[in-house]
Amino acid sequence: MKFLGNVLAVIVGLIIFTVLSILVSFGIIGMIAASGKEEVTVKENTVLHLNLNGRTIVERTSDDDLDLSFFGSAFGQPNTAGLVNLKKAIQAAKTNESIKGIYLNTGMVMAGQANLLELREAFEDFKTSGKFILAYDEAYTEGGYYLASVADEIYLNPMGGIDFNGFSSEVLFFTGLFEKIGVKPEIFRVGEFKSAVEPFILKKMSDENRLQTQAFLSDINSNALKGIAESRGINLDSLMRTNNQMLVHDPEDAVKYSLMTGLAYEDEIHAKLKEKLGIGENDEISTINATKLNSTVRSNNITSKNRIAVIIAEGDIVSGNAEGFISSEKFAREIRKARKDENIKAIVLRVNSPGGSVLASEVIWREMSEAKKAKPVYVSMGEVAASGGYYISAPADTIVAQPNTITGSIGIFGLWFNAEELLNDKMGITTDVVETGELSDFMNPTREITDVERNIMQTSVEKGYETFISRVAEGRGMSPEAVKEVASGRVWTGNQAIERGLVDVLGSLDDTIELAADRINAGDDYRVVYFPQKKPWFEQLMSDFGQNVKLKMIQSELGENFAIYKQVQKLREYQGIQVRMPADYIIK
Repeated sequence: MKFLGNVLAVIVGLIIFTVLSILVSFGIIGMIAASGKEEVTVKENTVLHLNLNGRTIVERTSDDDLDLSFFGSAFGQPNTAGLVNLKKAIQAAKTNESIKGIYLNTGMVMAGQANLLELREAFEDFKTSGKFILAYDEAYTEGGYYLASVADEIYLNPMGGIDFNGFSSEVLFFTGLFEKIGVKPEIFRVGEFKSAVEPFILKKMSDENRLQTQAFLSDINSNALKGIAESRGINLDSLMRTNNQMLVHDPEDAVKYSLMTGLAYEDEIHAKLKEKLGIGENDEISTINATKLNSTVRSNNITSKNRIAVIIAEGDIVSGNAEGFISSEKFAREIRKARKDENIKAIVLRVNSPGGSVLASEVIWREMSEAKKAKPVYVSMGEVAASGGYYISAPADTIVAQPNTITGSIGIFGLWFNAEELLNDKMGITTDVVETGELSDFMNPTREITDVERNIMQTSVEKGYETFISRVAEGRGMSPEAVKEVASGRVWTGNQAIERGLVDVLGSLDDTIELAADRINAGDDYRVVYFPQKKPWFEQLMSDFGQNVKLKMIQSELGENFAIYKQVQKLREYQGIQVRMPADYIIK
């Protein structure tokens, strides 16, 4: 036994030593990356290579993310690319005479339609330079193809595949699970479209939820098809038929229906690039990635006192100061800091959020309202700015959204779980309580709630809904009655929202910044500063190390069921009063 104990001690020691060695190595790499960067020069006849295959597009990443994220991937760090970073690189490639074109891989890119649209618009602007964009991949998802279709030429591997059959949206329902384990959800809501609670009380979509989902999915799909038809020079009616009937079954069909320029292997693509660059078949192609290209860009107007603060608000809205969320304390502080800074002449809040805590939303709303009194405040909506995401947007002077942004969902709900049956009947656990007041154990999850408790909660939800309505009415210059006509928790696309007065202008983040610059009469004399400040890649990796490794292990075990695991984990966030989008839609 002593021998076995010694062996185990050695094994544990080796594991600890290995982990510490890796961390120390990463520390050295991080310090080298931070302090020893070489000055990058762009060679003549270079191609900007944007490999987004398998990456998740987020609003913004640290400046070294695209360069170093392969280290993080091994340790569970998400493989991400920042929308702001990518657009900066595309713009730099447009104006840099040494760069002759873009080589694009987008096959399995993971992003919402609004972010893909912003990237497409950046590529379309790039093409005005007369430079080429060539796209290739072995397989394309619907979103990957939508982005790649902007290219002058797009190729598919002869044995590859393309998903081109329209969008579907799947919602997970937990009612059957709760019935099996003995948990009873207690629901409080206002509005027939506030269907965020449906997964806990139904086993399929309500008619109202199906109606709104069909409406916004159809609009998003229509927007994508129009863009593809224009880029590829395909008749829209013909393209819609190809899409609706899923006529593309194999690579040859993709060429037949003009979705692809042709079929090719990667070495043949390299030969095409060499031909475009005018170099020999034995010459090497000079490429540069987004991170390195961005490092060569010198900021304009760095000394300008006309600064526009862009505050990136991405994720669920929560109270406190948590990382990875739109936390009320942190973002209220960022907005307040921008309001008090005399060099910041306008504020743009970039919102990409399905909502969350009503209290946290109210805290951020307050700071937005105060900021509006001091200087122009604009909102740029990303993929989704719904429910709490709309709540914090409402005070803005001008709200800008993409045609395919998901927004609205002006509603509120409360959710509580009664675990009495689970504890008593399934697990044999009973509880007993001593109280000093009639409601001292208010909303105790170990028992059925009382009518008094139910009335208190429902009243709070209804009061919260009226507050939400008043916030929107005040910010949008509408009557409460007019707001209620487009509220009740219903979700709209940007196209639909602008028709209903919830959005002012259709456009991108760059369009919003230009509107703010015009408002302050800055002309070209302004500088954009982003908040919150991003941590360096290595520092972010270390702070997320434990959690990311844990999630990576769980994902490897669960495979496709990992999405269900994440949904179950989020149930903890739903408890209490929420202003959250009707559902965590899985759009495919």
